Amino acid sequence: MTYVMAGDPSYDSALEVVKGLPAAGVDIIELGLPFTDPMADGPTIQLAGQRALEAGMTLEKTLQMVRDFRETDDTTPIVLMGYYNPIYSRGVTRFLAEAKEAGIDGMIVVDLPPEEDSELCIPAQKAGLNFIRLATPTTDDKRLPKVLTNTSGFVYYVSINGITGAAAAQASNVGPEVARIKAATDLPIIVGFGIRTPQQAADAADLTDGAVVGSAVVDIIANNLSDQPAHGVNGDIVQKVATFVGELATAIRK
Repeated sequence: MTYVMAGDPSYDSALEVVKGLPAAGVDIIELGLPFTDPMADGPTIQLAGQRALEAGMTLEKTLQMVRDFRETDDTTPIVLMGYYNPIYSRGVTRFLAEAKEAGIDGMIVVDLPPEEDSELCIPAQKAGLNFIRLATPTTDDKRLPKVLTNTSGFVYYVSINGITGAAAAQASNVGPEVARIKAATDLPIIVGFGIRTPQQAADAADLTDGAVVGSAVVDIIANNLSDQPAHGVNGDIVQKVATFVGELATAIRK
């Protein structure tokens, strides 16, 4: 599973990056919804969100990007990762109807704890969208059942304490935690945060049902902005992301 910020560095380039992911080996696309205060994200993804917002990206355009993607791919799952404020501002009922119509399969909304399930989680599931919850190294045995309640699709295990891209995941730490969570749920577990290389992805996937790579992909985009046209697609970004994602997929499936 790879993460891409919708609209970074432009609508057209981001769309082409996302379109290229399935052929490169991605099983699930995690699409970031740009937001001004992304508290769970490190500098790499924060800057990606700023670039997208400055390029004019909105919630409406993010949904349109999903529609555009679905014109040629109606099978690859898309998980929208974001924060509650834009959804609340649009209206939960309206947003869920539009998200389902656009072709979104699931959601990760990191600033809504289980205590607020009635706000979005339960309505989302009634609308036919999976609501994916995060478990972390600090989710102890007392808290875990609450986190797993109403979670669907899969459990996203955050392998490190802190924000995205802040540190490297350590397989020796991930294994026991994943085993503990697996004992409490039949849902697949996918591990993310701190996975930046093909070897790290392979190590994580050996212990879980999958791995998420985000900041390392976004870094490729950030490092190749100089040739981004004012309008149109940066083919260098599209190709380099596809190549890197292909290396991740090959390592995981060895």
